[in-house]
Amino acid sequence: MQKKSASEKTKTLATLADEVFGDAMFDGVKTAVGIVTTKWVIERPMIFKGSVAQAHGRIGTFVPGFGVRISDAVQASCAAYPFFDLKVVHTAAGDTVELVDGGYCANNPTLYAIADATRALKHTHDNLRVLSIGVGKYPEPTHGFFSKRRWANYLLSVQLLQKTLEINTQSMEQLREILFKNVHTIRISDSFEKPEMATNLFEHNLNKLNILRQRGAESFATREPELKKLLIQ
Repeated sequence: MQKKSASEKTKTLATLADEVFGDAMFDGVKTAVGIVTTKWVIERPMIFKGSVAQAHGRIGTFVPGFGVRISDAVQASCAAYPFFDLKVVHTAAGDTVELVDGGYCANNPTLYAIADATRALKHTHDNLRVLSIGVGKYPEPTHGFFSKRRWANYLLSVQLLQKTLEINTQSMEQLREILFKNVHTIRISDSFEKPEMATNLFEHNLNKLNILRQRGAESFATREPELKKLLIQ
């Protein structure tokens, strides 16, 4: 995130994703994973899945992850355009697709997961347990090494992206509460109001990130009994 240009951010993300996932493909995943991305041109979700059991249609032509590497799907899911470049993938069907961050269509993908569980995998509502984990809410940071004017312009664009993603998150959560009120769900996404917690989605200070990780662990600790009850039922 400390890279200044979209191309530099994109290149660094690609290097890290390849380091973590290598050339692993979706036919090797062991759980019913779903990686959400957004088709930039036609403005629709594209969700990479590993099992044909999760398919809602086109079962006869299903290919795990559309034949795309896990690394490429993860990069696409993280491609917060325009701060990252569009991610171009090539599917097993010979299609070339431009993708961006899955947050543009489902920053909180809980509804997609419930749809897979109920429609594709045929689980009943009383057999579902949902753990939904957000990133939390934080104060805005100060301008730091930027000039005030440059910081104001930068912050406005970052705020616009964050607002877009957060509105999407809250909208999806509200719909979940209305449509699936009977599905046992725990949502963890705490608010942190202290000035020293100020950050945004481009935070790259490792000390600050470590503090955020510690607070995340505390979020778990405060809900641990509730989570144990959820997961052992």
